Amino acid sequence: MPETNSSEPKPQPNEKLVKIFDTERESEAMMVQGLLESAGIETDLKSIDVVQDVYPGLGGVVILVREEDAAEAAKIIESYRKSPPLGDETAEISG
Repeated sequence: MPETNSSEPKPQPNEKLVKIFDTERESEAMMVQGLLESAGIETDLKSIDVVQDVYPGLGGVVILVREEDAAEAAKIIESYRKSPPLGDETAEISG
């Protein structure tokens, strides 16, 4: 009998994953991950740790998705990048 576990599934290690997003800020990666997962795209968040004395300014977080979800994920991320950030005066609704 197959399992019907409804907990949030993640991409399996043997699946082909592609990097769809990277940033130095973990908070931004978490926001993008939430957008993708709310659209039904499973993600894997990976931290990139490098020695800052040797490679200053490198490091951050990457988001991986299944290869077949990459095109849809790219569209969602592009839409996110085009939208004004919260707190931007131009994003306020005047009334």
